Amino acid sequence: QERLTESGGGSVRAGESLRLSCAASGVIVKPYTMGWYRQTPGEQRELVATIDSVGGQTYADSVKGRFTISGDSAEKTVWLQMNNLKPEDTAVYYCNVKGIGFITYDFWGQGTQVTVSA
Repeated sequence: QERLTESGGGSVRAGESLRLSCAASGVIVKPYTMGWYRQTPGEQRELVATIDSVGGQTYADSVKGRFTISGDSAEKTVWLQMNNLKPEDTAVYYCNVKGIGFITYDFWGQGTQVTVSA
């Protein structure tokens, strides 16, 4: 059974850093994209950053220059380095993996809370 295991959330002050990690287990077939979305109460879930199985990256404009996504496709793991965190980055961060080839799938992690205080 496919599963995403997230870690690395927490509470920090503005300007500090956190690193999120997400490991996928089960049958994850290439090509895929894997990455992070975030959600605050009453808002829609939004893309933060993704990386595909050949290394292509996508970032939300609000995190460009501050967040860096990296991945190991052999280990089916991604990391999100978040620097210079701002209070508006406060959200529940969800790991996601999507099959984008002939075989499609869409799996989500349970979410990890990131809280940034001013």
